[in-house]
Amino acid sequence: MARFFDVHPHDPQPRTIGKVVELIRAGGLVAYPTDSCYALGAQMGNRDALDRIRGIRALTDKHHFTLVCRDFAQLGQFVMVDNDVFRAIKAVTPGSYTFILPATREVPRRMLHPKKKTVGVRIPDHRTTQALLAELGEPLLSSTLLLPDEEEPLTQGWEIKERLDHVVDAVVDSGDCGTEPTTVVDFSSGEAEVVRRGAGDPSRFE
Repeated sequence: MARFFDVHPHDPQPRTIGKVVELIRAGGLVAYPTDSCYALGAQMGNRDALDRIRGIRALTDKHHFTLVCRDFAQLGQFVMVDNDVFRAIKAVTPGSYTFILPATREVPRRMLHPKKKTVGVRIPDHRTTQALLAELGEPLLSSTLLLPDEEEPLTQGWEIKERLDHVVDAVVDSGDCGTEPTTVVDFSSGEAEVVRRGAGDPSRFE
């Protein structure tokens, strides 16, 4: 049965955030809110959680997992970014965008696209997510909480608790969150390619 954490949306309680992060460090898989709907999150090197996410979402090995980062200093440790791409990303973050970029050796191989050796990265504009990242001190391995054969991602903590009670270890609820997945921009070729239109305005990358 999943634990349920009620977090204040504007002033996340440090003690509650600490309990969530403790669970993540112990190998837990959590459903947590972002500025672009809920996501499934775990510690970056957690192989079991990676497999559990694949199972919950029925994902193939071609799926791009995302590293949710606190800031650019953290993001720069895990992906290779040239100056032009850096400026393009900097202009819209934090925000509802995921960027696909070549990964550095800091990223576990199991997270990478098998052929491209790329990974998704993003910096969210959400206080609870930022509080979790600050306490954790490293990126969260993440994937949008979009269930198989459903067009809309889950956005309500209570519903996630009901539906995923026995497949996740915790649900974090901090009120309203985004209702659309991120806009995904693939920079792996050096040029921007919008591969999913979502909450972030895609026009600047088209």
